[in-house]
Amino acid sequence: MVKRRSSIQWNKYLIAGLCMTGLVVFLAVLGIFWTPYSTTAMSVSERFEAPSLRHLFGTDNYGRDIFSRVMEGMGTTILIGTLVVALSGASGILIGALTGYFGGIVDEVVMRIVDAINGFPSILLALVVISVMGTGQRNLVISLSIVFMPSFIRIVRSEFIRLRDADYISRARLMGVGRLRILFVHILPNIFSTFWVSVMIGFNNAILAESGMSYLGIGVQPPQASLGKMLSDAQGYLTSAPWYALAPGLTIVWIVLGFSLLSEGIRRAGK
Repeated sequence: MVKRRSSIQWNKYLIAGLCMTGLVVFLAVLGIFWTPYSTTAMSVSERFEAPSLRHLFGTDNYGRDIFSRVMEGMGTTILIGTLVVALSGASGILIGALTGYFGGIVDEVVMRIVDAINGFPSILLALVVISVMGTGQRNLVISLSIVFMPSFIRIVRSEFIRLRDADYISRARLMGVGRLRILFVHILPNIFSTFWVSVMIGFNNAILAESGMSYLGIGVQPPQASLGKMLSDAQGYLTSAPWYALAPGLTIVWIVLGFSLLSEGIRRAGK
């Protein structure tokens, strides 16, 4: 037991991941209530100012402070990623638990649907859903939730199949414990270590997908700041104002790397 606590305490991946994601969350939450400058106010006289003490990340082609817009963009990205993982994860737990524990024809039908969804590239499927429902943040969350739900279903289902015939589950059945209690009290807590790693990976994928779709112009819509849309706007100024693209690009890399380290830390701590 002492060795296990020590391994968690000195888990460098977990510590690094917590520090990096903690900074991101802090700036994102702070950006909801305060930013150094307005994220929408334009100033022709301040267009393409290089990074300085006045504008840490410089200004864009409209004279807007890039650091302020990055703060708002991080909040938007994290909010969308959280909503996508929450919706797809909750649906994945419910469907995966029921199909994995009971099996039968329902399991076969659900898994064939999952296979069909997985047969499409995730971004392409999200594009199809967006084209039907229209652009906007709400529809983006719904489309990405549909895309990422099958991966959670598969993970939860496989864990429930592995545990449904365990000795302690068999004893619970003999004692007359109800099926719902077995599902969500006896089995579900024992898959959390695996599930939370999947949540972190899914969160990273949701961030990259949101950034990619906003880059294409079908995700978050102006004037709301988005890291992906900022990258799209900056592509015409890569040589004249490289800081315009570097700020949102490196921010995306920082977020993804932070949550990747956090997921690896959680995985190692669960061993």
